[in-house]
Amino acid sequence: MKAVQISKPGGNFEVVERPVPEPGRGQVRIKVEACGICHSDALVKEGYWPGIQYPRVPGHEIAGRIDAIGADVTLWKPGQRVGLGWHGGHCFQCDPCRRGDFILCQFEKITAISFDGGYSEYMVAPAEAVAAMPDDLPADEAAPLLCAGITVFNALRNSGARVGELVAVQGIGGLGHLGIQYASRMGFRTVAIGRGKDKQALAEKLGAHEYLDTGSGAPAEALQKLGGARVILATAPDSKSMSALVDGLAGNGKLVIVGAGSESLTVTPLQLIGGRKSILGWASGTGKDSEDTLRFSSLSGVRPMIERYPLAKAAEAYDQMISGRARFRVVLTMGS
Repeated sequence: MKAVQISKPGGNFEVVERPVPEPGRGQVRIKVEACGICHSDALVKEGYWPGIQYPRVPGHEIAGRIDAIGADVTLWKPGQRVGLGWHGGHCFQCDPCRRGDFILCQFEKITAISFDGGYSEYMVAPAEAVAAMPDDLPADEAAPLLCAGITVFNALRNSGARVGELVAVQGIGGLGHLGIQYASRMGFRTVAIGRGKDKQALAEKLGAHEYLDTGSGAPAEALQKLGGARVILATAPDSKSMSALVDGLAGNGKLVIVGAGSESLTVTPLQLIGGRKSILGWASGTGKDSEDTLRFSSLSGVRPMIERYPLAKAAEAYDQMISGRARFRVVLTMGS
């Protein structure tokens, strides 16, 4: 099979020939049809995640079909359409697992970090990490839903917001353009927050009921004029912009952060105490959460906006993403 690997931290993408892997006990082999390129792939490319064993195949937004199953696998059968995301499996034995909170497994496996990922024609994964995929979702459109999609979908559905309440989505990029779609289709009064009037038409096309241009005034004040946000989904990894949104929350409102930035937030205790406001983070979900994401996307028509590249051009596709030139999501396709 053909695969694209990184041989050392900071190394180049290498197109190589490898033997097709065999699934072990409790594993499945997936014939990959499409794999999204995520900013988190830089963890593998640059070696930012400690303990990665090289060479390593990146990619954790995987859509394809079950090709073979290992011993003791009863849930999946060859030929089934499936997806695989960031969460690559769990131990079933630690305290979080025993409580059913698998995403917090103390020994969590991560796709493309704990084992080889989806920049490849075939890959092997733990059976518990896999998600069933509806037949009407094309593989290239389904792939980004396995990371970007599940992250915003799962964050919104667990945010506590109720139908009809005001939910704001900060950012109209790879995460935000999906967050706006999910929020509006979940029945929230959806407000998109971006910079520049040129993004308004797109935000409204995606389903936003209101658009706030941060270049025209403080978004927190504008949100309060609309009654305050029950939830603000922060997708753009800009800690300064996120911090400026806290005062736009309604009473009992939540700032839910999915955009992974490294700088500190600047928020005072008084901002949170008054109105019982809170800040929380959210990271992806399990295989079952991915399955829910794919099913909801199929039913509601949520789709990512994508740029397609063949597997052989993985380096070019990654550069398109990491440089910021890609407007939304970049996807590798394995077919001819």
